[in-house]
Amino acid sequence: MPVKQAQYEELLAEYSDRRGAIELLKLHRPYLEMIPSMRRPDESVMTLPLPLIRIRKEPTTADTITASRQAVQLPCDLAILMCDPEWRIKTGGEIIVFIHRPNEDFSDLLSRWRRTQILLDTGYEWVMAEQDAHLHSEGSDENYPLFALFPETPDRIRRGLRGANLPYIVQTVYTLEDDILPLSTPQTSSLEE
Repeated sequence: MPVKQAQYEELLAEYSDRRGAIELLKLHRPYLEMIPSMRRPDESVMTLPLPLIRIRKEPTTADTITASRQAVQLPCDLAILMCDPEWRIKTGGEIIVFIHRPNEDFSDLLSRWRRTQILLDTGYEWVMAEQDAHLHSEGSDENYPLFALFPETPDRIRRGLRGANLPYIVQTVYTLEDDILPLSTPQTSSLEE
């Protein structure tokens, strides 16, 4: 049975909430340990669904004073940024989440990660929601991917991610007809350390 659009939308909605993002990170312990404060996790994590970055381009002529800035949407589904709850500043690495989309094969999924790597390799800053706009949004040199798959995801995608040494989790979303029921506990996790 192929992955349905409703399953994808359910995971995107679930992980867009800070608590849902924390639950996702609990499924891959090395990333959970990146949260600055487990006593205040809601204040330590920011989520950016379908994130935008502003790429800073260097001036091309000597008389150009300011660098131009262009906003682009990353081909990932979610960015999870860490934030110091005391100082309210962005810290450390960034977790980039890719949810398996309907009709997406291994090369498509991996290409989204590679395009994201290329975009994040330049100077950039995150385009933040209004309530977080005061935070320093400078990009990090440390970007960590996490792939969210479904039981219906073809096995070749799991094998490919294992072969590429990329972490993934498998999450079940139950559907009855076109209605979505709550998420179940994950079936597997890969590359846990």
